This record gives sequence, structure tokens and C-alpha cells, in this order.
Amino acid sequence: MSAELTKARQQLAQVRAYLKQGKPVPAVQALQSALLVFLKNQLMKTEREEFERLFEDALAYITNDNAVRKLYPAPIEYVPGQERALYDLATGMLSELGKGELENAQEQMRLKQQRKKEWFERGAAELDNSPQKGKATLAALLREFPDDPELRGDVGEVFLRAQLYEEAVTYLSEALDQRPDILPLYNSIGIALRKLGRFPTAENYYLRASQYLRHDPNLYFNIGRLYVDWKKWKKAVQAAQMALRLNPAFVEAQKLLRYAENQLQSE
Repeated sequence: MSAELTKARQQLAQVRAYLKQGKPVPAVQALQSALLVFLKNQLMKTEREEFERLFEDALAYITNDNAVRKLYPAPIEYVPGQERALYDLATGMLSELGKGELENAQEQMRLKQQRKKEWFERGAAELDNSPQKGKATLAALLREFPDDPELRGDVGEVFLRAQLYEEAVTYLSEALDQRPDILPLYNSIGIALRKLGRFPTAENYYLRASQYLRHDPNLYFNIGRLYVDWKKWKKAVQAAQMALRLNPAFVEAQKLLRYAENQLQSE
């Protein structure tokens, strides 16, 4: 029993430290754990009196903590001899504090997502009007959120739309390195690489994408565009035919097929 009492004393001594660290839940858990030890064991009078003082001190720290008062404004009282009531009260307090912390965490996440969205939109707008400023803003955004491949892919898409293909390839490839299953990015990086004349690399990305998007006519159309720029007319014809097999009404693919066939015949 002495070991349990020693641990209970240590837990009560930690209450103030937890509160100083902004951790009200562990503080209340420490009080509750010490109360459980007190309730389970037969204590001598001096031990009881010692723990009653410790409970009073711990509860005073808890009730005067701003974070606790914000999340649990109900008055809390402790009367020696009513440790069971205090234990039950601590249980209810933990439930409320847990809800409050969850709500607070959800609000913080909402604010974080809103901040990220506004920051991204500002950088995208700047990219149209002042490319250097936009580049700096978006680079700073990604430094703030380095482990967000979807955001990195969105930034790459913005650079692609702005016809800044080198930057687009950089961010799109980084996003795919982090999350190879973000399938739309394969088309985007293929387009950017095609624009830069890096045909073999673009082909490799398209081939990777075809493992997942073999039923996407847009993928085969973009592959066909790559082979047209690369002047590989036979492969361009095959890609256009595949796109039309999946979508016979694909007008751009029809035009691509006719053009590639004409080039192939003229060779």
C-alpha cells in the first residue's frame, strides 16, 4: 500500500505542473487517480488528513486554472469525507474537458484549413499578376505545410495553368513522391513535361498513370499529344484510337487521330 500512496502523492504533486503546461485533462486525471487510491485503501488518521490537504490544494489549482474555468465553469467544492463525490465530479469534469478539447481541436483545424485556403488563393492570384511574389508566397505556404501532398499538387496545378512548367514539374513530382495515388497529377505532370520537351520522362509518367487510369480517354488523348510533339506518329494514332474507343464522341481525339494519320502517311 505504501507504494500506491507514494504514487498518489506524486500524482497530486503533478497537478500544478500539468496546469502550467496548459494540460488540464492530465491534471484532473492525476487528481482522480489519487482519489481512487484513497478510496480503495484503509488509511491511518494522519495519512487521511495529509491526503485531504493534498486534495484541497490540487482542487484549488484546478478550479483557479483559466483553461478549466473556461471549459468547466460549474462550481467545484470538496468536503473532507466526501471523496467519492469528488471522484464522481472529477469523472464528469473529464468528460466535459474532453468535449471542450475536442471542440477546440476541431476549431483549430477549421481555422488552419481556412488559413491554408486563403494563403493558397492569395499566392495563386499573385502568380498571375506578379510571378515572383506569387512564387515566394506559395513556397512559404509549402514550408508551413510540408507534409500535405494534396496541397503540393494543387500548387503544381497552379503553376501549370500559369505556364510555369519548370515549377509545375517540381511541385507535381514532389506531390507524387509523397502520394503516388493522386492520379490526376499524372496527366498534369505529363502535360508540363511535354511542354518542356522532356518526352521520355513524360512518357514514363503516362505509363505509370495507365496502370490506374486505363479507362480514362483523357489520359490517352494526352499521350497522343505527347507523341505528336515527339513526332512518333504511329504511337500517336494508337493513343488517339484508344481514346476514341473509350469515348467515340471525343472531338479533340478525332482531330488528333486524323492529324497523326496524315503525318504517318506523308512519311
